[in-house]
Amino acid sequence: MGYVLLAGAIAAEVAATTAMKYSEGFSKLLPSLLTVLGYALAFALLAQTLKTVSVGTAYAIWAGVGTAVIAAIGFTFLGEGMSPAKAAGIVLIIAGVVVLNLGGAH
Repeated sequence: MGYVLLAGAIAAEVAATTAMKYSEGFSKLLPSLLTVLGYALAFALLAQTLKTVSVGTAYAIWAGVGTAVIAAIGFTFLGEGMSPAKAAGIVLIIAGVVVLNLGGAH
């Protein structure tokens, strides 16, 4: 159940970060509200996750997967560039999350 909650926390954080892009410095009401609500939900779900998943593993997965997904959204939908260094960084983040899980860090 912990990893299901963690997936929800990641989804909420990604949605909040994406909404923040559209808030234009918190000058647009709806994207600003979505940002605040998304982060509140993300932290609430992360807090519940920490009841069953170790903090180091949960936070590494939350931050790493969130970062990789946001980078992919930026590249795919927001017209941001994808350099070889950026692509390598995303691959390393994903590899790090896999190693954490395979290494028994939880």
